[in-house]
Amino acid sequence: MSDPHAEAQLSKTEILARKNAEALLGGGQARIEAQHKKGKLTARERVDLLMDEGSFEEIGKFVMHRSKDFGLDKEYYLGDGVVTGYGTVNGRLVYVFSQDFTVFGGSLSETHAEKIVKIMDLAMKNGAPVIGLNDSGGARIQEGVVSLGGYADIFYKNTLASGVVPQLSAIMGPCAGGAVYSPAITDFILMVEDTSYMFVTGPNVVKTVTHENVTSEELGGASTHSAKSGVTHFSCANEVSCINHLKQLLSYMPQNCEETAPALPYEAADESRPVLDTIIPENPNQPYDIREVIEGIIDASSFLEVHQNFAENIVVGFARLGGRSIGIVGNQPSVLAGVLDINASTKAARFVRFCDSFNIPLLVLEDVPGFLPGTDQEWRGIITNGAKLLYAFCEATVPRITVITRKAYGGAYDVMNSKHIGADMNYAWPTAEIAVMGAKGAAEIIFKREIAQAENPEAKLQEKVDEYQQKFATPYRAAHRGFVDEVILPSQTRQKLIRAFKMLENKVDTLPRKKHGNIPL
Repeated sequence: MSDPHAEAQLSKTEILARKNAEALLGGGQARIEAQHKKGKLTARERVDLLMDEGSFEEIGKFVMHRSKDFGLDKEYYLGDGVVTGYGTVNGRLVYVFSQDFTVFGGSLSETHAEKIVKIMDLAMKNGAPVIGLNDSGGARIQEGVVSLGGYADIFYKNTLASGVVPQLSAIMGPCAGGAVYSPAITDFILMVEDTSYMFVTGPNVVKTVTHENVTSEELGGASTHSAKSGVTHFSCANEVSCINHLKQLLSYMPQNCEETAPALPYEAADESRPVLDTIIPENPNQPYDIREVIEGIIDASSFLEVHQNFAENIVVGFARLGGRSIGIVGNQPSVLAGVLDINASTKAARFVRFCDSFNIPLLVLEDVPGFLPGTDQEWRGIITNGAKLLYAFCEATVPRITVITRKAYGGAYDVMNSKHIGADMNYAWPTAEIAVMGAKGAAEIIFKREIAQAENPEAKLQEKVDEYQQKFATPYRAAHRGFVDEVILPSQTRQKLIRAFKMLENKVDTLPRKKHGNIPL
């Protein structure tokens, strides 16, 4: 006599086998085609594109969800909507998870979260980067608080892993609600134009609460977050470009906080760069592009700018100098005269802290007239936000070198990696002006009475401006006090930096013993 229970189980197994075969192929042919029509790759195609050929080893391939409520007992797929595992990128070990939107909309369940947490644990134990390819509709509603708990487990692991191993997040589709906070804790976020978006509350909720009509792209698309909010560090034209950016980004980083970034082969040659001698305009108020200075110093075509479209009055990014990875922070005179404001301060502070976490030396190119004045900045907290950059530099123990190209005024001089806050080497070009403020403003204050009583106030003002400029607005007074180590010709900058960073490569510096500092957040 046949066993009805066994027959039912066999039938269910056959159904599962068909669905699982589809899942292992990337969600079934129809769903793959739907992804491709949207200009999107499948979860497995993304992993294959990221990893070195044949290197990917999947973990948790046969995991299925455990919930049986609201019809979930009729839908089972191997992997439960996320592909997890490890492999190599350019020969270096990385861990990856790739959410599959074709399975339950990529929604996060208990087991989905467990798979992600497992590879994060492995990454920390083995000291290798974690890459998240995010494409999910959010928490799986049918699982209730269990799925919410899964998100919290991931947030907790993100926080523990922060500063231990690099964490990179690529947003390849929707990322909404609580799901946005995992990428937000990671080190770098990349988004794809037109197909990815991030927001805490979607357009429908926004319309209900604030009566604003806004699209998903306007509210949380790649261009919005790269230029307006600064949430994303890179905005990529398509998914292939995004994955290539991930690979390039990884090349500048070490595997973990105990290592240094890999160096490329380098042979010393004539390191003089005469083009830099003519880059600073004769008129001290005329702008120039700090990127031209960067390109004149670093190894050819090695600059990878971070946050290119956000807070453009400061430029940050990775480069190579003599084959070695460095982080660069430079004021941008062509945007807002290179002043520090709220966004520029937080952008640079975040970058400085990442470089310090992962042993990447810092080069600061300084041309700063001060902090941006005005009620808007003061009321929004320029004091505490500016202090973030100050704190980040003061706390950094990696090799730190500053080159003052032109203006270094007021408190901004101190903040931009001055000798007083622990910079190892400070160079200045002959065009550098190191002073409390600009010569004209200083003369108007110091010699106010004398100018007012003069027969020709304008001539007297110019006389006092020249006097102040000769005495204070030069690099030599600071050099006399040892605040600047050497005044150098711009063309000598590259060779000086290569030698200085080589000298500092075994630098050891420790902070006072404490649980952690209290950065002004």
